[in-house]
Amino acid sequence: MLNLFVGLGNPGNKYKFTRHNLGFRVVDALAKRSHQGFKPGKRDYLYCEIKPKAGQSFHLIKPLTYMNDSGEAVVEALEHLNRGKENLLVICDDVNLPVGKLRIREKGTDGGHKGLRSIIYHLNSIEFARLRMGIGETPEGMDLEEFVLQEFEEAEKQTVESMIEKACQAVENTLIRGVEDSMSKFNV
Repeated sequence: MLNLFVGLGNPGNKYKFTRHNLGFRVVDALAKRSHQGFKPGKRDYLYCEIKPKAGQSFHLIKPLTYMNDSGEAVVEALEHLNRGKENLLVICDDVNLPVGKLRIREKGTDGGHKGLRSIIYHLNSIEFARLRMGIGETPEGMDLEEFVLQEFEEAEKQTVESMIEKACQAVENTLIRGVEDSMSKFNV
C-alpha cells in the first residue's frame, strides 16, 4: 500500500514558487488540508504524519538535500519509517508534460529528471510509483536548469493552482484506491 508520499523540491524561500518545487507545494497543500505541520526527520528531510479519522495513516516527506540528491533523503525516510519502495509515491515536476497535465505511473525511468535519477540510484530500482506534474518545455535557447528554477509566468499561475489541487486529489485517491485507479482517473 502506498503510504509514503515524497514531494521533490529545493528548500528555502528562494525556490518556493519555482517550477522545480511543485512536489513540495503538493505535500504542503496536503499537510495544510489536515491542519498538520512538518517536523525534522532523523536526517535530511522533513516529515508530516497524517492520521485520517477513517483510514490508514500516511506520511508526507520533503527532502532537504536539494533536488539532485533527493535519493539520499528518500532512503533515510524509508529506513526511519520502516517502509519499502512499494510504499513510495514520488511527486515531481516534468518538462515533458504541458503545464497543467498530470501523469501517474507505477514505475519508470527518470525521464531526465535529476531528482528521480538520484532516487533510482539510491534505491537501485525503478520500481516505485511517481506522480509527474507538467511545467512545459524549456524555451528555445534557455538552459534546462535555468528554466526549472524560474517561477511560473503570470498567465500560467491559475492553471498551476488547479494542477496542484488535482495532484492532491490524485494522492488521496491513490491512498484509498491504488495507483491503477488513479492512472485511469488522472492520466487524461
